[in-house]
Parts: sequence; structure tokens; C-alpha cells
Amino acid sequence: MKRTLALGGVAAGLLASAAVAAPAHAAGDVSSDSLASTNLAAKQVAAFWYGENKANLINATPYNVETTVPSKHISTGGPTADTKPGVVPAIGDEKKSTSKSKNVNLPKTTGKVFFIGADHKPHWCTATSVQSSYHNLVATAGHCVYDTESNKATLDKWVFIPGYYQGKTPWGIYVGKTAYTHYDFDVYEDGDRDYAFVTVYNGVLPTGATVSHKPEFFETKAEAEAQKAKYEADKSNGHSRLRIVPRIDWAHKVTVGTAGSMKVPASVAQLAVDPSTINSARTTLENWAKGHIGDSTFSDNTWGSSVKEVPANEHADGWNSTDATKQTIYYFTAGDKKYKATFWGNFDVDYWLYGRVLWISLKDVGRLGDNVGGQGLAYNQKIGQPVFVFGYPSGSHPDGNHAFSGKTLKWSYGKTFAAQAPAIKGEELVGVKSSFTGEGSIGSSWLLKYNNSRRLGYLNGVTIGVSDTDKNNRIDTSVSPYFDGETYGVYKSAASVWSGKIV
Repeated sequence: MKRTLALGGVAAGLLASAAVAAPAHAAGDVSSDSLASTNLAAKQVAAFWYGENKANLINATPYNVETTVPSKHISTGGPTADTKPGVVPAIGDEKKSTSKSKNVNLPKTTGKVFFIGADHKPHWCTATSVQSSYHNLVATAGHCVYDTESNKATLDKWVFIPGYYQGKTPWGIYVGKTAYTHYDFDVYEDGDRDYAFVTVYNGVLPTGATVSHKPEFFETKAEAEAQKAKYEADKSNGHSRLRIVPRIDWAHKVTVGTAGSMKVPASVAQLAVDPSTINSARTTLENWAKGHIGDSTFSDNTWGSSVKEVPANEHADGWNSTDATKQTIYYFTAGDKKYKATFWGNFDVDYWLYGRVLWISLKDVGRLGDNVGGQGLAYNQKIGQPVFVFGYPSGSHPDGNHAFSGKTLKWSYGKTFAAQAPAIKGEELVGVKSSFTGEGSIGSSWLLKYNNSRRLGYLNGVTIGVSDTDKNNRIDTSVSPYFDGETYGVYKSAASVWSGKIV
């Protein structure tokens, strides 16, 4: 489902202060939700994306939920600063640089976040690494973290991959640990707060994969079911065709051949149907069965047998067992009649788990910010300043023109202006002229004062939607929440949280 929005905007003033100021914000404004709360869970998420030759990564499609923002009218109003403007320096850029460059060098900090959507299929958005105490923080659109389709809280199996390209993960996969957003978005899906900051574990790369086809043996059905459930929950894409098969343990695995070959000898069968020998026949049949099946798990107190005539249409070679009766059945003929000999006792039924299991070995590659850097953060900035927008746009314009593939990182440039989108309570948004189509570009970073040589700037917005404002069937505008003091409050709550390693 795509939400239809009305977008409006007006130009605003220029200039922004670089002074660092701590805005006032209430702790209750911040919501946090676990993504992968344990090391084991994080390993399982990484294995899911690396497994099966990275099929889930390669086959993922751009997230198209709530991306289209049709323009219906132009309205006045827009965002206002709630405190003094401030900035947080980028990683590696704590000292101001004055170097200039005419080329637009793409930032290493930008990449894709992958997750499972409400449709249970793999999708991706754009995201970027940002400064934090432990160099472990990612910023993106709020609805690229929270499932606004099924309202089940966070999207599943969430990871960030900087520099992703057609299955390649040059700096590894960074599994999301905890997502932080504004309370108003988490609860009310308020468009003015459609941003998220996510702590991630250290990155991991695969060192190898092992495929196991060997069946696993379990004494009880509950144990087999528990292991099957563990594979399904823990290994996700690392398993296929898992099934539990009950098997009678023929007295400690005595080999007896196939069920159809276990025929009662004619001499024994004749004893069973002769009235003068029926009692001795049962003992003889039991002894014969023990000799073929084995008797080490049986006792005289739990053994029993019966022989009775059955109609021809019920005849079938073989044996049958259930947990309740622990019985085996033989069918045989004597003369022109057919008989069923049933033996029961404490047969041991075991359970075998069959299927294919893929094990992924991982190695630690360090912290996100140490590997690719991290953008700074700017908030309460004046509208009208130029920003670079970096993202992975994909999909078509309304006229059908397929301008972007989503495979490579793209950029656009323009000055911000005030915007509104009442349909999502988006009354304090900012816009920028951009031809980025919505699919894939959601979560794109808006970087203020971007330094080409350092490839660093200040994150001052994230794309949450795009619009055709002049109604010519070509996307011309991207919109973002206005980053104010409350945005900084959410960021600050996430920026000081440690996540650690998973291997």
C-alpha cells in the first residue's frame, strides 16, 4: 500500500549556525525497539543474508511503501527551529577542513539497509553511517525500520551494508541491534518524525560455508521438533526440506531388511491356523519375530501377539507402528485364507530429522565508523541552504521513464525549502528539488556543508518521500523531516549506546 499525500512548500531564509548547542528534549520523546538483541540472533541474521549464495541480497527489491507524495496544492507554513542551531562533527572531521574540490566524490558512509517487509520478502532502503560514541550508528527513514504496513513494530532481519553493489559487501554486513525513533512516529506514524537511528554490531564477513545432509537422530519427538524449530528460527535461509520421520528402533538397530521381505514362514503360519497348535503357534511366532527383529529391548511381561483372519481386501505386506500401541503387523496366507499376525511390546520409536542445513562461518571486521567513517549531524538549521542528497534511487517516473536502476549510488544538489504533507501529519517538512524516484531512495542522506575531499558533511535530513510538484509526470522533489532539537534528542539517545561484536 502506498499512502497518498498532499505536498506543499514555500522558500525560506538562508544561513545556518555551526554553534554546538544542546537542545531541550524530553526523555519520553524517544522510543527504542530491539532488532537483534543477542549475539546469537545477530549471527543468524547475518547468515540469512550471506546464505544460499547471497540470494536474498541479490533478489531484494527496493522498498516502495509510502514513497509517492502527489502534489495537490502549495501551502504556506513549515518548520521552525525549537532551540539554537547546532552540529555534531563527523567521524574524522572533528577539525574543520578548508580544502576545496570541484568533483563530487561519493561518500563511503552511504549504503543500503536490507530487511524483510510485511509481505515476507526481502527489500532495501538507503541509509548512512553517522557519528557516535562507539562508531556504530546508522540513520535512515523511520519507515525503513518500523513496519508501518502490519504495525508489528520493527522490520525483520535488519542489516546495513555500506558500499553494497550486486551482492558485494566490501566492508561487511552490520546487523542492527536497537532502533531509536521519536515517540510520535513509533506510535502515531507522524511524518514530521519519520527518521530513525539504529545501533549496529561490528561488521562481519563470511569465511566459509558448510552444507550438512546427514540426518540427525533424536530419542523423542519433542527433541526432534525442537531442533527443527531451532533451524527454522535460527538459520532461516540456511535450511531446506526439513522433515521429521519416526522410525522403530529394531532392537538397537538390528538389520532386518525391508518391511515387505519379512514374511512369516509357511511352517510357522500353518501352526497359527491349526486349532490344535494355536497356543504354541503364538509362542513360535513371537520367537520367530524376536529372532528376526531382536529381543534385547523386550521383556516377556510386555510382549504379546494375536493371529486372526482378515478379508482379502485388507491384505498388505509390511508393518505399522504408533506411539500408543508400539505394535508391528505381519500379513500372511495359509491355504486360501489370509491372516494378520500382530506383535506388540515396548518397541522403541526414534525420530530422525532430515533435510539440508547451511552453516555460515563469520569473522569480525570491526566497527562501522572505523571502516567507512560517519557523517556529522546538523539540527535547527535555517532553511534555504544547499544540500547534497546521496541515495540509490530506483524505479520509474510516473510517465514510465526508468531513469535509475538502484544499483549504484547517485547524488543530487539543491537548496532546501519548507514543505507540508498533511496526510501524514507532515506539517514541518523540508523539500529539495531532485529527480530521484522514490523506490530505493527512501532513507537517502541530506548532507549540509559536504566536503568533497573528506567526503564528509552534516546529516540534515533523510528522504521519506518524493513528489511530482509541477504535475508533468516526472518526479522533481524529495522531502524530509526537519531536523530540530527533538531529532537531536533521539540521535543523542542512540549515539552513546554500545553494541559490540557478534563473533
